[in-house]
Amino acid sequence: MATLKISLFAGLVASFIGLIALVLSWNLFDYFGGPLPGYQFLLFPGNLSLVHVWHPLFTEEIDLVPKMGLVLVGQFTIVAAVTAVAYKVGKGVLDKHAT
Repeated sequence: MATLKISLFAGLVASFIGLIALVLSWNLFDYFGGPLPGYQFLLFPGNLSLVHVWHPLFTEEIDLVPKMGLVLVGQFTIVAAVTAVAYKVGKGVLDKHAT
């Protein structure tokens, strides 16, 4: 149960950070002369899912709001899954060394 709680929390935090980065990047694009500094790092999981999962399904250009939704779903899913795997592996390693 702890793994689920931790991974869901990490996914929600990553999605919230991604939402903030997307909104700031969109609204301050002219100010920075491009995307927000750190945008590629903060939204790496979401952009990864956009390129490798969603793009083959939606070959046409889609509007901003649905694309934001897809990026945030990917951000949540990938971060939650990676966190769950890392937690399980770390817990297994620590339990093995404790005995």
